[in-house]
Amino acid sequence: MIQKPRLAATVILLRAAEPRGFEVFLTRRPEGMAFLGGMYCFPGGTLRTEDFSDAMLSRSAGMTPDQAQKIIGAEFAPRQALGLWIATIRELFEEAGILLAVNRMGERILANTGLASRLTEKHARLLGETLSFYSVLESEGLFCDLAALAHFSHWQTPAQVSMRFDTHFFLAALPANLTPLAASPEVAHSVWLTADAALRLFSRNELPMIFPTFASLRTLADFDSLASLLKEYRAPT
Repeated sequence: MIQKPRLAATVILLRAAEPRGFEVFLTRRPEGMAFLGGMYCFPGGTLRTEDFSDAMLSRSAGMTPDQAQKIIGAEFAPRQALGLWIATIRELFEEAGILLAVNRMGERILANTGLASRLTEKHARLLGETLSFYSVLESEGLFCDLAALAHFSHWQTPAQVSMRFDTHFFLAALPANLTPLAASPEVAHSVWLTADAALRLFSRNELPMIFPTFASLRTLADFDSLASLLKEYRAPT
């Protein structure tokens, strides 16, 4: 019997490189993980029911459920479609400590010592399951910045694979003055690479990855600047 794939979301985090071009944030899964153990991939995970709860929708800004459904397809209920954007932001914070958020005025949060310290403490409590992602946002008066994401692609695990996922990929530019965590419970190691460099390492069997990751990097390699990539997919800088 073919297993129905679980809905999931993944984010390709990007930053400008010097003197030109851009780099991609890749994480390596711990060897012991059941899915993608030892592989390099992008931060992401499965969609949860709470991602499209009334509470989480009230803590989100920059896109409506109807707009999200229009982008990814009518087979999704509007609020479930928006939940994929919210799940992407949650997973990025869980795995890399990067929070894409705005305040009540719609202004993107700026890194400062006080906020950074509080988010570090709340990130630890989130991973320890003593604090919800909603509570992280609510306690700081923040909202998921859904406009910071641009839908990039859609991949589904083949039917013959026992653990299947139906995954939507998103693009996001790394906010200024923020640095992703080098490691976390679901990340053994992380690295910034240009798409071309990652593909070269893969060709030498030095950067193991599955095909959707390879195909994403191959598409990214066709762009010579972060601005041109974000313009193509209409992602904010």
